[in-house]
Amino acid sequence: MAQQHLIVIGGGITGVTSAYALARQGHRVTLIEKHRYAGMETSHANGGQLSASNAEVWTHPSTLLKGLKWMFKPDAPLLVNPAPTWHKLSWFAEFVASIPKYRHNTVATARLAIAAREHLFGWAKTEGIDFDLKQQGILHIYRDKAGYDHAGKVSQLLAEGGLPRRAVTPDEMRAIEPTLQGHYFGGYYTESDSTGDIHKYTHGLSLACERLGVKLLTGHEVARVASTGSTAAVTLTNGETVTGNAVVVCAGVHSRALGAQLGDRLNVYPVKGYSITVMLNDAQSQAAAPNVSLLDDETKLVTSRLGPDRFRVAGTAEFNGINHDIRADRIRPLVNWVNQCFPGVSTRRVEPWAGLRPMMPDMLPRVGPGRLPNVFYNTGHGHLGWTLSAITAHQLAGHVEHWARQQSPVPATLRSVQVAGV
Repeated sequence: MAQQHLIVIGGGITGVTSAYALARQGHRVTLIEKHRYAGMETSHANGGQLSASNAEVWTHPSTLLKGLKWMFKPDAPLLVNPAPTWHKLSWFAEFVASIPKYRHNTVATARLAIAAREHLFGWAKTEGIDFDLKQQGILHIYRDKAGYDHAGKVSQLLAEGGLPRRAVTPDEMRAIEPTLQGHYFGGYYTESDSTGDIHKYTHGLSLACERLGVKLLTGHEVARVASTGSTAAVTLTNGETVTGNAVVVCAGVHSRALGAQLGDRLNVYPVKGYSITVMLNDAQSQAAAPNVSLLDDETKLVTSRLGPDRFRVAGTAEFNGINHDIRADRIRPLVNWVNQCFPGVSTRRVEPWAGLRPMMPDMLPRVGPGRLPNVFYNTGHGHLGWTLSAITAHQLAGHVEHWARQQSPVPATLRSVQVAGV
């Protein structure tokens, strides 16, 4: 197989893992990222969970009911801006159409999440990446019987996908995480899940990419992308053009617009999530913060302990287009949750953040070739971007290897379609 020059667009977790997997395969790789560093947008401050136990897709009828119930409640876990747009309407139409595949897609996602672990941990070990990994499992907590009973059904699907998790009583929950306060009906504990700092991992792997010869073009934004089927060209906003044999789109919520330029339809919608990083600046807060990762099903919040002095709380879903605003009324419930569940933790110093999850209507990532043979995608991972990133990068490398073995040197004329606003 001849070495190919691959241009990867996007320096988040999927772009960096893609570049790494392709470089290890022996290809020449150029990674284009608009920020100064890798992992500065959605891969910057997420919930920190590597959670196969959160593989349940959202395409369940209850999601629609909750969305309607919460539509006009500003602090709701799921918030939909009622203003219609064609993108939003088409996305929800496909979301509804995917409901019959809820069971199949949940099982498939669990299998992917389990398969990802070997690659993600192996790469970190090989490259010596310290990312505050904590392998103490994830505890899902339920405040009522209805939520607990639904979790039992989900556990059956996860088991079908190869993931064991066990039901635990309130007393067992307190034994697993003694700092958790409040009254709960019960929980489910997945010992094989873990947590860590996604930004540290992404940054560390980007340095490993450079050691493998990947050219990182940071601080460069893409204006347009074109392909002939055998040659790819990416034009930057400064007027420069990068050419290669193929292009890989890993641009998160911007993948839809880039895909349109290449003749592909990717119905990726930006679903905003929020997080707070609580700085544990005193011994009391450090002792009162949990070490085991949590997922509160009622509030849709997840937690991770990042080293001795940071506590991350993240979650909620907001359908409001490409909007990076950090709203106080969306951050306040996260702070209140910490105050209620972990009253011994000081919330005097809290760093708020918001990121846009690139979500497909069926909740499965888009991985593989596009309409043109030298166009590839690794995007649309939704709320499980980090959890799935290593396995989808591995899958992408397989698609590229198959394409590379069939290459013909016949040139063609570049064809480009410009999309306004990109």
